[in-house]
Amino acid sequence: MRKIYLQPHDIFYAEQMSTLLSDPEVRGPLGLSENETSIAVMMDFIREMQLEEMMGNHYSRMIMNEDFELIGVITLHNIDQLHKSSHISTWIGSAHWGKGYNQLAKEKMLYTAFETLQLHHIFAGARVENFRSRKAQRKLPYMTINTMNYPQELIRLENREHAFCILNVVERKDFLNWCYQKIAI
Repeated sequence: MRKIYLQPHDIFYAEQMSTLLSDPEVRGPLGLSENETSIAVMMDFIREMQLEEMMGNHYSRMIMNEDFELIGVITLHNIDQLHKSSHISTWIGSAHWGKGYNQLAKEKMLYTAFETLQLHHIFAGARVENFRSRKAQRKLPYMTINTMNYPQELIRLENREHAFCILNVVERKDFLNWCYQKIAI
């Protein structure tokens, strides 16, 4: 069974992050230009995530595989303590696709979101054309797919992405029930 570790961002990994994210198969579906994946931009991203975490707005981690190699990033964006919600995003370097890392990272991050941060709703969206992300989200047994119960969240996502998107949600009760069933098996 594969293992992953979620580690706080470290400027030491900016070059590796840039290399992974610069791959057109990764940056293209995320809507990023080559300039937006440069080492300098990754250094700025890491500093921003460190600051935003201190302020309580975001919670972001580097995804490390069982060999402690950087393979991607997972982030809880726009943490809203009033509504107990956030948006989750993940990217994995293409050399590590199809190995189950995305699902493992989401499980660890969702557990943190619901148990440590005490959130109630985690939204997961994707650009309509990002088929890999949409497929990965459909595989998650605790995810409610293409929800229409949160129209403001969909609008917020589409405004951030400047693209048509689909919106999915993970409810705290659904995820924790799934966790308890998984442990009981």
